[in-house]
Amino acid sequence: MTAPDSIDKTAIRHAATVIVLRDRATDPHVLMGQRGATAAFMPEKFVFPGGALDPGDAGIPLATPLPPVCAQRLREDCPGDLAHALAAAAIRELWEETGLVLGTPGEWSGQVPPDWQGFAATGHLPNAHPLQFVFRAITPPGRPRRFDARFFLVDAGEVASDLDDFSAACEELSHLQWVPLAKARHDYDLPFITEVVLAEVEARAHDPAPPASVPFFRNDDEASLFVRLRGRAPRSDE
Repeated sequence: MTAPDSIDKTAIRHAATVIVLRDRATDPHVLMGQRGATAAFMPEKFVFPGGALDPGDAGIPLATPLPPVCAQRLREDCPGDLAHALAAAAIRELWEETGLVLGTPGEWSGQVPPDWQGFAATGHLPNAHPLQFVFRAITPPGRPRRFDARFFLVDAGEVASDLDDFSAACEELSHLQWVPLAKARHDYDLPFITEVVLAEVEARAHDPAPPASVPFFRNDDEASLFVRLRGRAPRSDE
């Protein structure tokens, strides 16, 4: 991951967040953890695993790509095509912060980047096909960190590792747990945008198909806008 001292704290960084949904047909739960009290961004809040795009994410080989409809919606209102990089970042952040493997059995060819060596040691290649792009939000101005975050929903049945084994997780999130979807917005200290995303997940918890359009909560220096992304085909120069 990028060294903290090299980060421009005023810049808006592209980021990926993962919402793992378990037992969606019977008793839906989502995986969340708590940020530390001294964290610069959202201290002590319960959040989904996720983080900023790393420069090397675009070059990570994926065993399977994102669903085409999700890749198209990721390209909308975006400088260039970040779909592959964002998918890789989502899988990497899920691994780093929870120890869960979203992958398919296979061996890496060539040199494995440092950030991926632990993942590769599990004997898996990153698998992007289960990721569904369901929400996008930009952190409002005035915050110590700002992110252009894409939220990906994944069914827990697609995870290749033990859903209750967080032993390989880093220490960025504590109290990792499966939170009942019906109680998450009422019983936990959440960032505002996490509450909004959870409402969206609740509305489509029993629908396995990608959404018809993706909500995008924009925040810039002049106004906050709520729009919907419907996707576009890439231009010939992308």
